[in-house]
Amino acid sequence: MSARVFLLSPANCRGRRALQVLSPKATFAVAARLRSQDGVPIGELFSHMSGLYFRGKLTYARRFGRAFVITPDQGLVPAELPITRDVLVRYGDGEIHLENAAYRAPLEATARSLADHVGTDAQFVLLGSVASAKYVDVLGAIFGSRLVFPSDFVGRGDMSRGGLLLRAADAGQELRYEPVLGAVRHGPRPAKLEPLRRPSSIVHRPSSATND
Repeated sequence: MSARVFLLSPANCRGRRALQVLSPKATFAVAARLRSQDGVPIGELFSHMSGLYFRGKLTYARRFGRAFVITPDQGLVPAELPITRDVLVRYGDGEIHLENAAYRAPLEATARSLADHVGTDAQFVLLGSVASAKYVDVLGAIFGSRLVFPSDFVGRGDMSRGGLLLRAADAGQELRYEPVLGAVRHGPRPAKLEPLRRPSSIVHRPSSATND
């Protein structure tokens, strides 16, 4: 397994795009596949539901390592894992907060399992909010100083983070990381990124929540 494992915060499973893809009247491809027995890989589905931010996270993670997605009730799952409509509905009913054992217990269990299956020098890169406790308190307790985040995330909003990640993936240049524990997680908003002049050349590999 790669020396870097990327942990992606989920798309919003209750938002407008989630409702659109869950609609029984929806005829677009992702919605039709979601209703099928085979389902849709969670990374692809969340990219559709979340847009630029999750697409940037997934593209970047696949460029430099392996991507796992934080879920409301299954802990960390590979971005390639297919999910069906029933699972997405269940996600939408879930609560991502530390007091909810249905969220916290699977996240702790899968994080410990992941830590056991990678080398001791592996880093776990959190691509999501480090300003709140809902991810940091659980993952930090398990991964310790190996839990890092891109320092350029500080002060940026979701769209800016997504654009930053796509640019880094296109350039083949990883961002700078620093340990989450003890880091300055809030800061002034940086200058706006230059507009993307073309779509990212790194595309989702075909398969064989924003909760930030």
